[in-house]
Amino acid sequence: MPSPYIPDWLARRAQFSPEKVAIVDTITQRHFTYAQWNAQANCTAHFIQHLGVRSGDRIAILASNSMAYLDIWFACNKLGSILQALNWRLTAYELSSIIREAEPKILFYSKAFKTTIERLYKELPDIKQWIALEEKARPQDILFHTRENYPTTPLESPHCRPDDTWVICYTGGTTGLPKGAMLSYRAIQTNAINTLISWNITENDVAILNAPLFHTGGLNVFTSPLVYVGGSSLLCQQFNVEQTFDLIESGGATLFFGVPTMFILMQQHPRWEKADFSRLKMVISGGAPCPLPVFEKFWEKGIDFKTGYGLTEAGPNTFFLPPADVRRKPGAVGFPLFHIEIQLRNGEGQICHTDEIGELLIRGEHVFNGYWCNPEATHKAMPDGWLHTGDLAIRDEEGYYTIVGRSKEMIISGGENIYPAEIESVLYGHPKIAEAAVIGVPDDKWGEVVCAFIVLRDYLLTESALREYCSERLAAYKMPKFFRFVDELPKTGAGKLDKSLLKKQY
Repeated sequence: MPSPYIPDWLARRAQFSPEKVAIVDTITQRHFTYAQWNAQANCTAHFIQHLGVRSGDRIAILASNSMAYLDIWFACNKLGSILQALNWRLTAYELSSIIREAEPKILFYSKAFKTTIERLYKELPDIKQWIALEEKARPQDILFHTRENYPTTPLESPHCRPDDTWVICYTGGTTGLPKGAMLSYRAIQTNAINTLISWNITENDVAILNAPLFHTGGLNVFTSPLVYVGGSSLLCQQFNVEQTFDLIESGGATLFFGVPTMFILMQQHPRWEKADFSRLKMVISGGAPCPLPVFEKFWEKGIDFKTGYGLTEAGPNTFFLPPADVRRKPGAVGFPLFHIEIQLRNGEGQICHTDEIGELLIRGEHVFNGYWCNPEATHKAMPDGWLHTGDLAIRDEEGYYTIVGRSKEMIISGGENIYPAEIESVLYGHPKIAEAAVIGVPDDKWGEVVCAFIVLRDYLLTESALREYCSERLAAYKMPKFFRFVDELPKTGAGKLDKSLLKKQY
């Protein structure tokens, strides 16, 4: 387990493998070895320290993926300061409340969010230092490139402790404002250890990094574990289908994490049929339930595509499904990782029997410290030392776990429990459907009934034809009573379906 001493990650990795390529920056077409990245992060840390930031101070960042973002993240490790990773999909109104709560000393921003920044100036007068990563939004701001005037020499160790917070990473925020999960050095380090030893990841692996760095998926599914072991990341500004195909076929990628929407877009792209995925060691989906047809299309190409499970508050990596079981246990997430405990509890709080659905509880050193300035929400999430996820899962007789949905999303119709993920999987199997989302809506007779929101790939699909398709694949009580055909489905900042907004739109 993690020791009481927390090292400077980049400095230590640069000692072990200085000439190993750490980051391939696809944005600038530059390669950075660990020695180069460490020197650059030292420079950034000196620059931030000169601005008055000390151990425990917060540093906010509103930016798309970039090498600067990675430098700032690991400069925080060198200073003992805390990175407040802001979701750039939020409005200025939402961001101002979140930023004000953490009271950062400085705020970094990308030029792409200039309009949002201009609105935040008025809302956040207490922030005195605004740092532009590229172009200034106002004359008195500081340009990030002035960091080049600072030394690349090591800084004095801040003597970080395992439970000190390294990153404040925000939840999806489907109800109210997002909560800031405090990810400690202990949590991030244990997630890295769990991932490496359970997923068999080595220094030879190369991951596509196109998930946003404000999200735990971008930070911790592969990025921090690869730094820990000395692997490489292919840094992308954002998800781009064409670029993703390029990196899979000729960019040296062996690992790829994405949310279901990304994989669906790939499978709808003209390059899908001829794409060569043979170099990939692992393709894993997370963030939301993945429809079975998406799995099957990868399996047809000989890829052991699997679903993962994680959440901001825990890791996020939690389970592993061995390659030999991918097709035998479709949709299962497998077994808990090496240093993780799992329980399933029913509605009475009792531990579930085999094949009984219950709430998933998690315990381990990878679990977060709580929510920033929100002890009530922290206690609600961890009332007894276990993280109560709100997710429903089932364990079969062989010990394999499968996530069946959110407890709040479960539909109870006429006393029957209905899990939206099951219906969504059926809908995604229709060749004329591009996206689908299922919610429960009030009904005088049944309490709740099923409503399906559909984005069509082929507008010739009629509701009657869709009803006939579903009736052959779903029990009568699971059949959607309503179909709503829409141009697009709302997403949260993490790229998940925003079902709370769908309920408002119903």
